[in-house]
Amino acid sequence: METFRSPDVLRFLGHKLPAHGGVHGKYAGEVLSDLKQRPEGMCLRHRVERNRIKMYDKFGTVLRVETTLNDPKGFQVYRTKQDAPDGPKEWLPMRKSVADLARRAELSQSANARYLEALGRLDTDAPLSTLTDKLCRPVMVRKRRHRGLRPFEPEEVRLLEAVSRGEYEIAGFCNREVRVALYGELESADQSTAKDKPRSEMSEHVAEGRRQASRVSRKLAMLRAHGLIKKIPRTHRYLVTAEGRTAIAAILAARKASPRQLAAA
Repeated sequence: METFRSPDVLRFLGHKLPAHGGVHGKYAGEVLSDLKQRPEGMCLRHRVERNRIKMYDKFGTVLRVETTLNDPKGFQVYRTKQDAPDGPKEWLPMRKSVADLARRAELSQSANARYLEALGRLDTDAPLSTLTDKLCRPVMVRKRRHRGLRPFEPEEVRLLEAVSRGEYEIAGFCNREVRVALYGELESADQSTAKDKPRSEMSEHVAEGRRQASRVSRKLAMLRAHGLIKKIPRTHRYLVTAEGRTAIAAILAARKASPRQLAAA
């Protein structure tokens, strides 16, 4: 209740989010979270319109997470058209009937997995110092020195927030995705506008893109040297490690905590 925001709930339920991590400006739906005490235990429920993720403990013995999709609008299934059952398959809107039950179960399980993965970042008994002390010291990897992490520097925090976003937990992230999250999208330089710009301006545009890519490459190399991320074999994409999820969640939570909360801890 104190950690997950509306964009997090949207992400758990499969909604795509813009690079800045917020909610699309045209989104007009409602996102609610509520916590209730019931005879059999506590129930925490996140709702996006008519779709829900619920978590509850049954008599304090079993923690259960479940997803219910009562409104399939926005979800797709790979199937043939209803009026052409022998035609080619394509991605079409998911139906409310039991015809797409297998796809509904697949999407619900994916939502459960994203939610549980995010929960796994939140709870650890280790003091923050044990997680961050070694991260703040320089490390040597293959005779190359990588600086220590600066966990409370604003740009470093944006980097940690970018790589730990939930939509990257399955397929990972690449340099460009992190670059857009940190610096924003560079102005498009397509052919329709290139002819109206001076050559020097176009060259500077390309050069700035390369400088940003190089900066992000060094940052990713630093995170990888500290064991916070790992490279997916035979790709240019990265995933946050289990240790990285714990450390990043602790750093971001400490940054958001109030002085009173920190003093009470």
